Amino acid sequence: MKLLEGKVALITGATRGIGKGIAQVFAEQGAKVAFTYAGSVDKAKELEATLRSVTQIKGYQSDASDYDAAQKLVDEVIAEFGRIDILVNNAGITKDNLLLRMSKDDWDSIIRVNLDSVFNLTKAVIKPMMKARSGSIINMSSVVGLKGNAGQANYAASKAGVIGFTKSVALELGSRHIRCNAITPGFIETEMTAVLDEKTVQEWRDGIPLKRGGTPADIANACVFLGSDMSTYITGQTLNVDGGMLMP
Repeated sequence: MKLLEGKVALITGATRGIGKGIAQVFAEQGAKVAFTYAGSVDKAKELEATLRSVTQIKGYQSDASDYDAAQKLVDEVIAEFGRIDILVNNAGITKDNLLLRMSKDDWDSIIRVNLDSVFNLTKAVIKPMMKARSGSIINMSSVVGLKGNAGQANYAASKAGVIGFTKSVALELGSRHIRCNAITPGFIETEMTAVLDEKTVQEWRDGIPLKRGGTPADIANACVFLGSDMSTYITGQTLNVDGGMLMP
């Protein structure tokens, strides 16, 4: 039996990179998939077309950082799919700069997209999940949220905030059989890292105990575990998927 057979998953930011990988693996594991995208209608239609033969899937153009839009999205997904069993808060952006040069907008936009969105979507799904007395919320953080990184004060703060939020939600909702966990990806090779020169990428790989960058499927497989019934006694945890990068 597939690990997510019969479950409905909502994934934010799923037309590229890690989000797309999660959508693909979730579909392969039997989940029905609702996903969001910000602007790429063509990529959303392509993902739908690719996975439609595998599972029920639908993309929604929605801004996860908009509180009212998040509530509207959840209402529409439940109307279409009947329920939401798994929420993956994956949407995120970067605007890197040294703090000395970082603008207020650089700070605000990262917090809005990377942290406010997690609050917005989680807030919107908890009532239907509480009614069902079941649910798994998976929040995408980053190793940068654990260790910091020069030039990424805004990003690190947003991702550290995701971890604190995750633990608090786990404490609040555990008695309702709703689990909330975070994943901290390390160096994952996606479209975003493809713009780096090979020397830089190889330096990253050399510093990782497993001597390779991660793939979207590596993160997706961790999400399958946390979304499935294999992890029903796991909540409030931060799972590093980083090839050993942050071993103590």
